Amino acid sequence: MTQRATLKTIAAQTGFSITTVSRALAGYNDVAPSTRQIILATAEDLGYYPNLTARQLQKQRTDTVGLILPTHGPRYSDPYFSAIIAGIGDELAQHNMDLLLSTQPPGPDELSAYRRMVEGGRVDGLIVIRTRKQDDRIAYLSKTRLPFVVFGRSDLDIDFPYIDEDSEMGFYHLTTYLLSQGHTRIGFISAPRELMFADFRFAGYRHALQEAGLFCDMQYVVIGDLTRKGGDIAARQLLSMPSPPTAIIAANDLMALATISVAQERGLQIGQDLSVAGFDDIPPSDIFSLTTLRQPTYDIGRKLSNLLYQLIEGTPLEDRHILLKPELIIRGSTRPPRGV
Repeated sequence: MTQRATLKTIAAQTGFSITTVSRALAGYNDVAPSTRQIILATAEDLGYYPNLTARQLQKQRTDTVGLILPTHGPRYSDPYFSAIIAGIGDELAQHNMDLLLSTQPPGPDELSAYRRMVEGGRVDGLIVIRTRKQDDRIAYLSKTRLPFVVFGRSDLDIDFPYIDEDSEMGFYHLTTYLLSQGHTRIGFISAPRELMFADFRFAGYRHALQEAGLFCDMQYVVIGDLTRKGGDIAARQLLSMPSPPTAIIAANDLMALATISVAQERGLQIGQDLSVAGFDDIPPSDIFSLTTLRQPTYDIGRKLSNLLYQLIEGTPLEDRHILLKPELIIRGSTRPPRGV
């Protein structure tokens, strides 16, 4: 077995002291350029990798960012989570940082998971996603000195750095589009109401109906849990009404795709007997020709990592509150209702 190269190995190979080798590899400017060049070339030839634990102790940093997904079980396979994790991880890699990923379902043990990361000194910063109206995670983190950024807003009277999608505007435009197609009975599958974005998306839907002079009939509003199963249950409830909707908007694509499956099971033709739309534009949406509101989840993940890295480095943020505009993507799942 080949012996692992160490500072001592490089010192013996180059004839420089271990201190000089260490300072050259760390980039100190008191080492002559010619000396540094020799040491770096030797380190590369020997396949030297720095002891990360020792470097982290020296810098008093972990070079690690934490992300605790508020989910468990099969929800982890949600393409929304996959995209945001990929964006976060790819951006962190550009800064030579790692991602510590954990899952914890919302509930009494969730805050303990955050405390373990913060008080255990396991990470240099945290990213929070899927915000709630009164979010205990944000309230706790705001009282610590640990840098954190958030994907979403909350009702807390606390200033914190966030990126969010203007989903109220998005759902207003989506509902207005369906109204322009001739739909008047538009069902809405909401996210759980404790989630902050659930209120924004419902507000956009209701605003468009009211602007068109239509009453927002709460019989056509059903709450789902953002999973395919939750969308299936909600869609069956809406389609079993005496006067079922001619169009259904879901708060995310997974529930919209479940709605398409339920409708097809009942012999309905999507885009003719029933129009369906969602939010996110996750990868399967284009395959099923789903009309949706696109949010660039991967890019948002990268932006979150970049903001957090700036905070960790002590760089002032140019903008602590970033509100993005979702893009309406019209596909074959939405058309005028029959007879219009």
